[in-house]
Amino acid sequence: MKRGIVFEGGAFRSIFSCGVMDALNELNFLPDYIIGVSAGAAYGVSYASCQPGRNLKIIMDYRDDKRYMGLTNMIAPNNRSLYGLDFAYETIPNELVPYDYDAFKRFKGEYLCVVTNVETGKPEYLPYTGLDRTNKVLKATCALPVFFPTININGTEYMDGGLSDSIPVEKALADGCDKVLVVLTREPGYKKNTSSITKSTAKLYKNKPELARDLLTRASKYNRQLERVDRLEKEGKLYVMRPVSTKGFKRTEKDKTKILSLYNDGYNQTYEQFDKIKEFFEIN
Repeated sequence: MKRGIVFEGGAFRSIFSCGVMDALNELNFLPDYIIGVSAGAAYGVSYASCQPGRNLKIIMDYRDDKRYMGLTNMIAPNNRSLYGLDFAYETIPNELVPYDYDAFKRFKGEYLCVVTNVETGKPEYLPYTGLDRTNKVLKATCALPVFFPTININGTEYMDGGLSDSIPVEKALADGCDKVLVVLTREPGYKKNTSSITKSTAKLYKNKPELARDLLTRASKYNRQLERVDRLEKEGKLYVMRPVSTKGFKRTEKDKTKILSLYNDGYNQTYEQFDKIKEFFEIN
């Protein structure tokens, strides 16, 4: 049996997923296949390298550091992102909170990051290998319109994978996974709407019509994916984990008490449900 995990994105809401990841690391469970979107992919590499606590430490230690996140980064000519791209994706993993690239190499499974091709508007699924210490693939999967520049990889411009495939369950199944754990970052019953801000953002990308279309159709695609997830869960192909609630929790949440609470939700749920997760994956 090929066992997979899907990690949805959601900026700092993905701290819920980090709690799940850390508990699974402590419980010595790694799947054969991991696919992540945006922050889900960026945080998931610490799960694959078996470094529990690393993601939480980064957020708690650097959330208020302007080198990590701040509007001044948006006007820096070589950055143009809410995040300090070099600081967040290179200095932190390579110097300050070291990423264990060697441990990642020992991960025997597949690791894919969802990105959106800016020209076609379609999702692509790029492998994370740990060989590129600038972590360009992780930058690309997190490259939210307006708040990031496009990220060029081998001559192709990419942006956030959530624009085209927010919950890549179909990709996991197509790649041969028999059973998939899906870690979402919104509570049960959540539905996405197309906000006025999204409509305005789409206008900014009028020279990239397929990307603009992704922005305008994202909510409807996302809601259809949720319906598909619910059906597959009932059929026994998926095991789905969700936060109890994310109401009042911002994408770039500053309140560290809220951040820790959402992390603990994911961590505690995983321990409470681990017997069911093992049963789902047919693990003795």
